[in-house]
Amino acid sequence: MADTPNSASRKAPLAALAGLATLAALAALFALGAVTVGSGSHTSAATPVAQAAEPELPGFVLQAPPVNEGPLRYDTEYPTIPYSTGARMDAVAALVARLNRGDVKLEYRAPRGYLDSLLAALNIDPSSQTLVYSQTSLQSRSIHPSTPRAIYFNDDVYVGWVRNGPIEIGSQDANLGAVFYLVDNTEGAPPKFSGELTKCLACHDSYSLSGGGVPRYIVGSGYTGTTGMLVSHEGWILVTDRTPLKSRWGGWYVTGQHGSQVHLGNMKIKTMHDFDDLEAHRVGNVDTLDALFDTKPYLTNKSDIVALLVLQHQADVQNQITRVSYDTRTALAAAAAGRIEASEARERMAEPVDELLKSMLFADAVDYTAPISGDPAFVAQFERRAVRDSQGRSLRDFDLKRRLFRYPLSYVIYSAAFDALPADAKKMFYGRLKDVLRGADKTPDFAALTAADRTAILEILRATKPDFVQATAN
Repeated sequence: MADTPNSASRKAPLAALAGLATLAALAALFALGAVTVGSGSHTSAATPVAQAAEPELPGFVLQAPPVNEGPLRYDTEYPTIPYSTGARMDAVAALVARLNRGDVKLEYRAPRGYLDSLLAALNIDPSSQTLVYSQTSLQSRSIHPSTPRAIYFNDDVYVGWVRNGPIEIGSQDANLGAVFYLVDNTEGAPPKFSGELTKCLACHDSYSLSGGGVPRYIVGSGYTGTTGMLVSHEGWILVTDRTPLKSRWGGWYVTGQHGSQVHLGNMKIKTMHDFDDLEAHRVGNVDTLDALFDTKPYLTNKSDIVALLVLQHQADVQNQITRVSYDTRTALAAAAAGRIEASEARERMAEPVDELLKSMLFADAVDYTAPISGDPAFVAQFERRAVRDSQGRSLRDFDLKRRLFRYPLSYVIYSAAFDALPADAKKMFYGRLKDVLRGADKTPDFAALTAADRTAILEILRATKPDFVQATAN
């Protein structure tokens, strides 16, 4: 998936499609660089709606800009964070060490190759499967509505599988942030893990390596055609908890029940006239994908709606944690070297800490207007990892009636990446969090938190997060 700064409100599909009229206009429109254009010819807006055989829309594939394979920008921008040279300490690096010692062995099994045993070795449950059919990844040429890319995940690792291609992995390193791997998935040879830098960071960087970015995960949504190619540049957005459901999951398959709420999942745009009546093309409230394509090669016949909600939230918070880590470590190093004052270092920390607090407290998250339900297997395995207080409450308890979780503070607060944040950043975060939960912080961003929400979250943290108690003792 690739990067664009568009917001959910910028949806003008017909205007955007006018930009598809010529290749030159497409190249000018698309700021990410090279564009691959699919077959078919564009039909003008003046053509009558009723046509016997209207050509399908051309599409484009999100591609990364060319990258310099020389020294990584992070090496100079964040000298305290050895992204390209430091030892990786994430779950995948640990698995590679176990493989090298012979403690574990991955088995190749058709039709998915090493995928099944890799997921088992990483403790990733198959029920986490989500499927994306838009051509928005490294292996875009192999992705199609009939052969979607599968993504499986747990709290720290995301595994992408495309049929007949290498396995893609994004993994959260507590100190480096998102790190990336490719795994050879060829029968007859041991799986080879390669750590990736510029090939993946060309997209998985906040600013596509143009400077000032950090490694991150991407969850996007865009109008997708019948071949898997995007058909509207303006319609592609990055998704957060604030994104209305009606704008989410374009280019993704979605299974599960969501009542009268609508989304863009399961939809394929064939002609520009489909935009005149999107409601007629929406496909929702389906329990399996068996009627949409051949699901037999995949681990399940689902792309679970609850898993999609969790995937998006978790990735967003992890991105914010990485931003806080990079900015704080860089500011503190500059202050220690005398290049900036300590007060300026605190100011540089404050904004990313505030954004992280908003994400973790679901500030401005959209309310659900109908109950949501998905695969019980995903819910069960997710809640099994809960840290609970004496009353049995956990930040992993789902609500799914009007919001994602019953107690609206992100469970990612228990992650190794959060725990590894610099002490100054955590102290600032915990201080702000305590003020919000005790009602001292009247910032409008947190107005949706009820008194009961604040009390419950505070009690859960005091029972399950010792460093929060220590940091907020005074």
